[in-house]
Amino acid sequence: MAVRSITDPATIRDEVVAARAAGRTVGFVPTMGALHAGHLALVEQAARECDDVAVSIFVNPTQFGPGEDFARYPRSLARDLESLSPFRVRWVFAPSEQAMYPDGAATRVVVDGPARGFEGTIRPGHFSGVATVVCRLFLSVPAHRAYFGAKDWQQTLVVKRMVRDLGLPIEVVVCPTVREPDGLAMSSRNAYLSPDDRTRAVALSESLAEAAAAWETGLESPAIEAAMRRRLESRGIVVDYAAIADAESLGPVVSGRPAVAQVAGRLGTTRLIDNRLLPPRSW
Repeated sequence: MAVRSITDPATIRDEVVAARAAGRTVGFVPTMGALHAGHLALVEQAARECDDVAVSIFVNPTQFGPGEDFARYPRSLARDLESLSPFRVRWVFAPSEQAMYPDGAATRVVVDGPARGFEGTIRPGHFSGVATVVCRLFLSVPAHRAYFGAKDWQQTLVVKRMVRDLGLPIEVVVCPTVREPDGLAMSSRNAYLSPDDRTRAVALSESLAEAAAAWETGLESPAIEAAMRRRLESRGIVVDYAAIADAESLGPVVSGRPAVAQVAGRLGTTRLIDNRLLPPRSW
């Protein structure tokens, strides 16, 4: 069916509030567009669990740093609306920058804790931009549940912490990473990859699979991290980090708690990230 696109925050807020007042549950999938199967899996899960689904499409300038890919980030609203047409989506919220940030962005949301390290170090200000836009989106689309992909693991922790600290009345649902047949995590930025870089990019998921196998044998984290880095560098990836951390705090691994292996690096001008959850180990 044809999907209705709304650009005005007040309009979609009023419609979602009315749906809730009528007793309908609302699921929300925030995106930056350039939709792929990973996004659509979030939409599908939201449609299974909620009466109505809203999807936002907004390339948020405040989460891009100087020299990053804001200007070239793929924008394809007509194609995105067509991709959503087979799904039970009631609203697509596609605001302009002016609608989201009237008179500029004087107020920012800053999350400490899970925003430290990793992406927070490599991309200063990124998570403040993410938290700011997600908070504004939650105010514009006051849904019961919001759906995010586990590929951006640190981002999910930042959003959950913001929701908890600000007392926002929404449940954050984290859904499994969707992968290409060869294991590469789906990402809108995969479109940037040359054929050669696309072949080499699978090393990210391969390094994580090897890390998970080594973790099960009891190998210590530093040795696993070194092996992940070697695997990535052997395929010509410029590594930002290859690390194992506590899955909830992103601090040092804690006995008896789940961990997460995370990798990030560049192939040419394209930067990719990926992760894999690891089961608790006791020592």
